[in-house]
Amino acid sequence: MIENDTGKLNKETEPVIEVSNVSKVYSLYKRPSDRLIDTFHLMPWKKYPKNQALKDVSFTVGKGETVGIIGTNGSGKSTILKIITGVLTPTKGKAKVNGRISALLELGAGFNAEYTGVENVYLNGTMMGLTREEIDKKLPEILAFADIGEYVYSPVKTYSSGMFVRLAFAVAINIDPEILIVDEALSVGDVFFQAKCYRKFDEFKRQGKTILFVSHDLSSIAKYCDRVVLLNKGDKLGEGSPKEMIDLYKQVLVGQYKDESKAVSKEGLNNDTLEYGSEKAKYTDCKIIDSSGKNNNVILKGSTFKIVVDAEVYEDLEAPIFAFTFKNVQGTEITGTNTMIEKSITEGIKGGTKLTIEFKQDMNLQGGEYLLSLGLTGFEKGEFTVYHRLYDCINVTVVSDKDSVGYYDMNSEVNIIYK
Repeated sequence: MIENDTGKLNKETEPVIEVSNVSKVYSLYKRPSDRLIDTFHLMPWKKYPKNQALKDVSFTVGKGETVGIIGTNGSGKSTILKIITGVLTPTKGKAKVNGRISALLELGAGFNAEYTGVENVYLNGTMMGLTREEIDKKLPEILAFADIGEYVYSPVKTYSSGMFVRLAFAVAINIDPEILIVDEALSVGDVFFQAKCYRKFDEFKRQGKTILFVSHDLSSIAKYCDRVVLLNKGDKLGEGSPKEMIDLYKQVLVGQYKDESKAVSKEGLNNDTLEYGSEKAKYTDCKIIDSSGKNNNVILKGSTFKIVVDAEVYEDLEAPIFAFTFKNVQGTEITGTNTMIEKSITEGIKGGTKLTIEFKQDMNLQGGEYLLSLGLTGFEKGEFTVYHRLYDCINVTVVSDKDSVGYYDMNSEVNIIYK
């Protein structure tokens, strides 16, 4: 398991969520009657198969922190949130919460399908400890945020999933919670509503409130989280900075995760480069070439530059793909491409081949520090496979005398016409 200093709670920070050695085991039943038989021990000799959703998981969340939980489907993310919110009881261990929680879990949780939207607002507010008078005061703000019009007076069973999540999130964030817990529910809303929700996240962070959320959107994890917990098949694989845990998660996704993965040192590459893959083919060198043809990691914004990589192929490759990605220092992928997208390689490569790939482009990123990552992947009998990946192998500095808003410059031309 990977854990670094950034994965530990600051000693000066008050813990508001403490998960201690939590395990959750489910019995698997073929028929509803099996659950009854097992619960009341009517057939003590009969054994049911077990599924361990969580295995001895521990972590803490400090007051004012935003912590993300990532992992593949079935890793235990939603289960741990349900245990923290009290929806589920752990088989072993405990989860302690200090503060008023507002939780947005899976679609439908806490809502009565027969009630109207407004009736469900009062139902949820009451369940969260608010008086009717307090809900009356908050109702206009809740309905304005949800923005679903007259549907608030219709039963929620008639809602689309997007309308439902709008109302559920509006309730969750407008009851003045100290701790906000959000599952993947936000992925249902449209892009404009998601943007509004993330603006609310920013507001919560500025107010010093605590946020714990599960998401497959790694860009959001990188942008909003102070720390990240990585789960896989019920185990906690690691806890640390968003960048480190996202890189580790990508190894899990392609079946290349190894305990105590160690960075390798290569000439010309960062000592902190993360490297893995089956090594049927490998990158052997990488250089950044500036517009004057020199090997240079400092590139002037607006100039043309090349990423030049050398590779060796050791076994026949059916459909290799050579790729690069630029990330910012927080770990958010900004841009990149590969030979499949660019339609540069359309056939296999024989084992024993050595080759150089040049990616030539204009530097339109804003001034700042970026990290270059390389991927050498492909398909074998239709299955995606990783031959060699080098994360954060080269630090690239972009020098600029004019930065626009955002990650890159669209090179706009302004024309003003006076009438």
